[in-house]
Amino acid sequence: MYTNVEYNREEELKAFDNTKAGAKGLVDSGIDRLPNIFIRPLEEVLENSSIDNANLQVPVIDLSGLEKGNNRERIVKQVRDASEKWGFFQVINHGIPSDVLDKMLEGVRRFHEQDSEAKIEFYSRERKQVVYNSNYDLYKSKAANWRDTLTINNSQTGHLDSELIPPICRDEILEHANHVLKLGNVLLELLSLALGLTPDCLKELECDKGWACVCHYCPACPQPELALGTAKHTDSSFFTVLLQDQIGGLQVLYENQWVDAQPIPGALVVNIGDILQMISNDKFKSVWHRVKANRIGPRVSTAFFFTGVSMSPKIYGPIKDLITEDNPPIYREFTIDEFLKDFFSRSLVDARYKNFMINYHSDDI
Repeated sequence: MYTNVEYNREEELKAFDNTKAGAKGLVDSGIDRLPNIFIRPLEEVLENSSIDNANLQVPVIDLSGLEKGNNRERIVKQVRDASEKWGFFQVINHGIPSDVLDKMLEGVRRFHEQDSEAKIEFYSRERKQVVYNSNYDLYKSKAANWRDTLTINNSQTGHLDSELIPPICRDEILEHANHVLKLGNVLLELLSLALGLTPDCLKELECDKGWACVCHYCPACPQPELALGTAKHTDSSFFTVLLQDQIGGLQVLYENQWVDAQPIPGALVVNIGDILQMISNDKFKSVWHRVKANRIGPRVSTAFFFTGVSMSPKIYGPIKDLITEDNPPIYREFTIDEFLKDFFSRSLVDARYKNFMINYHSDDI
């Protein structure tokens, strides 16, 4: 039953924020009903979110044998098709050992499940290299997401002081990051070739120079039908590599219906971000996606965003080799800093690239 009523939202947001215990703190306190700040607007609750899409699945790409000519051509074609039509694909046989992935998820769980007092020193609403909080856009969103997050971020300068990472999960995060950065270089080459460009084109654009590792913890939700683990959004990145546990909940908007990105043991989810859509001049698609809340939990996931470096003076825009008379630029030029400031100035649901379109119309988004 939809139970949202008139209430002082700002007051409740501040009260929740001041606990510094997040959604997990609410669960630990024994709540059996969802606080008002997490309940989505009625029109969203009534939206049909359970369309029968069992016959649809996010494309799965096997990266084994990548160096063999025939395999390489096949994989590039699969990456191209998925990036143009879905904006998402899962990769298997990607080279990252399963124990590295398992340890990463366990490290994230360990951080979030320690005593609240141990996490408070990392709690902040400032943009710093290491931050723990619940909902970066808490005071801008219409409904808070049912999740807590630890973020490790070097996107400002491209350098990270690893000593700032919580010791309880430091080794796991650093090992995971090293592996994902290596995989990122492979993916950048495949994405470059899929765009019809030279293999090193996207790497030369420094798409791999800055990153943010966002470690989500979604506790079991008492009323999952009223909330979301993560609201509908697109990513403020070149591309994202997601590790999710086997609980699932990730959904991708494909042909106007929500499709479950079913967890595959050992697989990683890759999705095109806003910046790559912009510099590909809309050849690749950054698509809406969300995460359902769940009555069972916790759901643990890590999203590794390849963001570029915000302090870099480098200018981005549609890649010149992709522009023709019949395919003029859709976006103006911008810096990573300008793009990220625009993104973080709004709620997750509202943040997108419309302010960078040369001729923006409301039906473009």
